[in-house]
Amino acid sequence: MGNNRLGNRIRSFRKLKGYTQQSLAEKMGVSLSFVGSLERGTRRPTEVVLRRIANTLQVDFEELCAINNK
Repeated sequence: MGNNRLGNRIRSFRKLKGYTQQSLAEKMGVSLSFVGSLERGTRRPTEVVLRRIANTLQVDFEELCAINNK
């Protein structure tokens, strides 16, 4: 999945949860700029980071990454 598409999915799930970028960053223990760069697609997250995002947002890892979605 492209970084922009993944960033858009992270943003969508974050907003559905009612989190700001700042609140997501605080819950994950990362910087606001890190979350922003993920959502803009300028930074490629590792699988570990993606799993932390999924856990924090309480979504399935495969759903966040759009694995097996057609």
